[in-house]
Amino acid sequence: MLEEIRQTRFENGLVVLTDRMPGVRSATLGLFYRIGSRNEPIELTGITHFIEHAVFKGTARRSALEIAVEQDRLGGNLDAFTTHEETGFAIKVIDDQLENAFDLLADMLMNPAFDQRDLESEQRVIIEEMKMTDDSPEDFLGEIFSRAFFPENSLGRPIAGTPESVLTFDARRTRSYHKEQFHAANLVVVAAGNVDHDAFVELASRAMGADVSHEGGDRQILDVPRMAAPIVVQQKPDLEQAHLVIATPIVSATDERRYAADLLTNIIGGGTSSRLWQKIREEHGLAYSVGAATGMYKDCGMFSIFAGTSPEQTAEVLDISISELNDVVANGVSKEELELVKHQARASILLSLEDSASRAASLAQSEMIHGRQIPVEETLANIEAVTVDDVIGIAREFFQTEMVAFAALGDLDGLVVDRDRLSVRHSGK
Repeated sequence: MLEEIRQTRFENGLVVLTDRMPGVRSATLGLFYRIGSRNEPIELTGITHFIEHAVFKGTARRSALEIAVEQDRLGGNLDAFTTHEETGFAIKVIDDQLENAFDLLADMLMNPAFDQRDLESEQRVIIEEMKMTDDSPEDFLGEIFSRAFFPENSLGRPIAGTPESVLTFDARRTRSYHKEQFHAANLVVVAAGNVDHDAFVELASRAMGADVSHEGGDRQILDVPRMAAPIVVQQKPDLEQAHLVIATPIVSATDERRYAADLLTNIIGGGTSSRLWQKIREEHGLAYSVGAATGMYKDCGMFSIFAGTSPEQTAEVLDISISELNDVVANGVSKEELELVKHQARASILLSLEDSASRAASLAQSEMIHGRQIPVEETLANIEAVTVDDVIGIAREFFQTEMVAFAALGDLDGLVVDRDRLSVRHSGK
């Protein structure tokens, strides 16, 4: 279905994937590393994100200014990001500029200068980024909640690190961690658009094929995190709104039940017709922003409800949300609700096939999470196969009182939240 995916695997662990789209003039190039903040020892918290920034500061061949000028000349938007489980660099360009774009990215990632003065400058930039997070209530609450939900685990630590840890990332430490982790065995190179696979493989071979510093090698085995069920209410009286999150564990990204979990999430809070949107925003007018989402990792997952509302309405938003979880557990979902979210999922997947950036990201995600490409037909069939009972089964397994976590931030003096208020009843089920 509109896919022309090819792959080449090198002995040193490098994987090259292409998805040819002959009807377009764009090409999206991506270099994705199988490492993220989860891989960091506690004393190096934030170093992966720091390296993601630092590679833009220059190489042996290019200064930081030359990198910026070349990026603009290519006409593409070079996007870089760090998550808990991956670090990615992607740029979308006109197809005849793919080789130039590849040369730029490969040079940045394989040959960064890591000049001490430049690193000190970037330390200050990242600390300012942290201050932005502290000034954003949603982001700040997210960090508070993650620490409590994933206690004593790297998933609970901020991806950017702390000011104290970032200030220790000198040239020696940065070069050492880059050499240890940012190598071909951890790398997936992808291109989607009007690309020729064999020519693209040749580009990758010249740039990374000879990197055998970690040839083969076992992947790092991470401890499965213990997920807690904290109740955290943090006062911040200067906020006009209160922000809240309700969460439970959910299936992992490798669990076959992930399709049912995603559909359940969308029924509860995935769109304007979802239960939470209709109840909290449309019926009661309690929030402008409200919804639900899943965050799935290789070995665990988290379902969350989020909302922003006036402090005096926080308790009501919480109670309505818990009531909806109770209703799903007690009464299930309807066939009509399930069919609606299946249609939404199908449309989202098929529309994403028209964009080379989406297809490039999908190539990388499938490889890094599943070790193979999952055809669109297989994904659509798995979504269509989800039954009402599958969805209810996920809800009854994970929506349990002792698993429900809650956190809120705002002018919340007087808000009392205990385990009884978070109760999800399973009697007779």
